[in-house]
Amino acid sequence: MSPAPASAASASTTERPDEALRGIGLIALGFCIVTVSDAAVKWVLPEIGVAMAMILRGTIGAFVVLALAGGLRAPPRIRPVNGRLVVARSLLHCAVTVTFYFAWFRGMPLADSYAVAAVSPLAMTILAIPLLGETVGWRRWLSTLVGFLGVMVMVRPGGDLWRWEAAVLLGGVIVMAVTRIWMRLLARTDRPATVTFWLMVAHVPFGFAMLPFFPPVGWPSWGGVVAIILLGMGNGAAHFLFARAFALAPVGLLAPFEYSTLVMGTVVGVLVWGDVPAWTTLAGAAIVVAAGLYNLHRARVRARESAGEAG
Repeated sequence: MSPAPASAASASTTERPDEALRGIGLIALGFCIVTVSDAAVKWVLPEIGVAMAMILRGTIGAFVVLALAGGLRAPPRIRPVNGRLVVARSLLHCAVTVTFYFAWFRGMPLADSYAVAAVSPLAMTILAIPLLGETVGWRRWLSTLVGFLGVMVMVRPGGDLWRWEAAVLLGGVIVMAVTRIWMRLLARTDRPATVTFWLMVAHVPFGFAMLPFFPPVGWPSWGGVVAIILLGMGNGAAHFLFARAFALAPVGLLAPFEYSTLVMGTVVGVLVWGDVPAWTTLAGAAIVVAAGLYNLHRARVRARESAGEAG
């Protein structure tokens, strides 16, 4: 997912409401697709392992992005402008993928992983200060602190998330916040298809590099083959929709939809694996989500104030 600067986007929402609505539709569809894709990879990981899942995701996903970008006859659409940042972001995002796949391989439920992932917007609030030069007022500092207290509720000693895999995943989520901030910068220079295509491509060599650490488990069953197809196609399509949505609408309008995966992941986890989140996980996630939504609200208020001063 690739937030665009909120300050510039507020005006675009006013001037182009149709594009903002299209962005909402694309982001909502993208999160539905990525939840199904995540469930598919969690299903097949015991059969193929982490490294092979990355290789297959990247291979299938790259062709899906090419098709969505206009077909295989349009290479100029995927030629990067800011090549170094595209490559750096892609490789860093691959490291994030490993942390999620590893957590699922070790049996972490979807809902629990999405609860940890809800920390990403809070981390973005802090990291945007050194990386983008943004200023954060005391209200957002306070709500961010409250959000991280929600994390402590989730990972309290003796709780369902009191496991070292959750710590690994939390580190990956903080890195994911960096990749999203970098996406803000790439949105100024590169097409959504470009960023998404090279993200998918990067998963292939990264997956091969991970083979010594995560060797293949075995051959997939027929059900596993279907899951692999859903994994590759879903990830390619979802990330393409994310990039396109944030090119049309402001982050402040679209970011709250990110939390929909927590609801969808919980439903899928209950239906497929019978995973019911602990009350501490749900309570902590609710605090984190509330803090994230408040931060988005304050960012939009400041953007409107800045626009009024400029006018």
